[in-house]
Amino acid sequence: MGRDKQFEGQIEVFPINLPFSKFSTNERKELLARSLRSKTDRIDLLAVDLIWVPRFSRWAEPLDMYFPQQQRSSVIPNAMASCYFNDQLVGFPFYIDVGLMYYRRDLLQKLADYPSWEKRIQSSLTWPELLTLAKSLHSPQGYSYIFAADNYEGLVCSFLDLLISQGSSIITGDSVNLVTEPAIRSLQLLVDLVNKYKVTPPEVTSFDEYQEYLYALRYDIPFLRGWPGAKTQYRYTIENGEKLNLLEFGPLPHFEGAKTTFVLGGWDLMIPRYSHRKTEAVEFIKFILRPENQKLLYQQGGFIPVMREVYADSEFIRQNPELIRYQSLIQQGFHRPMLVDYTKISDAISYYSNLAIKGDLPVREALRRATETINQNRAVIKKP
Repeated sequence: MGRDKQFEGQIEVFPINLPFSKFSTNERKELLARSLRSKTDRIDLLAVDLIWVPRFSRWAEPLDMYFPQQQRSSVIPNAMASCYFNDQLVGFPFYIDVGLMYYRRDLLQKLADYPSWEKRIQSSLTWPELLTLAKSLHSPQGYSYIFAADNYEGLVCSFLDLLISQGSSIITGDSVNLVTEPAIRSLQLLVDLVNKYKVTPPEVTSFDEYQEYLYALRYDIPFLRGWPGAKTQYRYTIENGEKLNLLEFGPLPHFEGAKTTFVLGGWDLMIPRYSHRKTEAVEFIKFILRPENQKLLYQQGGFIPVMREVYADSEFIRQNPELIRYQSLIQQGFHRPMLVDYTKISDAISYYSNLAIKGDLPVREALRRATETINQNRAVIKKP
């Protein structure tokens, strides 16, 4: 019997799809949390944004006994690191992601010195360099850079890209402190991109990633913050999806004097402790992690593989050379704080940062209020 038919007639999988075109990351999180709080036994396996692992660990089956150390060591370290909570294995990687900058090479080629600019992009522009480009390279509407700035986790990722690159952190001791010069500098840049430099449209304050890509393709925005899977995952479902083929990628810009680093993303697989089919769920995780299936997931879905064996396959890498560049970005990446209360922290940062970008609050005041909200354990009112 072939490996692909090993469990034929024994294990049947019923997928439940929550597409990004209809559900934001935050909405997915709340739907899953609501189901798990009810102690339902109807979910046997779930994919979670890796930053949710600490929060979802209370409902998760420990996986140490199912995946020995040898099996864990076959996964790239940055992916495996997100699957532990309190030194216990509570998840297993599905795929890994990393923040990057897309750019339209076809638009860049209109510049007389575009080869030198593209070389700079590939090694990471400074923000002043990007703003210099913005003066000569922009959409008909006058915009040249776009990022998702709605009141949700995507905005927090852009803020942390900037903050962590300065060697700073949101946590001081056992509390959060956002009223620091690096944090102020980070949020101020996001505010200035919209309100001072005017290279980013004000509409971004209502955009998640999907809406960001939609706007960028519709209006030929030359630069945008994104994630690696966009070109594959949206090619048939987004308006002007054929333009995705015009996108190239490189590292995000950085502050002068700061290092180049980016938020790591991705999704992990977890088994709810109330499931009655844990053995079958484990077998399905192992099936997904087979190298041939990791390759298939990448080719058809844009999900970056987590198994070392895939990167050791010289023929596959020859056919997909961009994986080496993704791997380089991943090695420069960082994980967001793996905390049970991360959602509370993220909600406050996104809420007040969004207000600052809209011009409703000064930057320092927005960060002061976010810090106070987090440390006083107050709820943040989220828009429906």
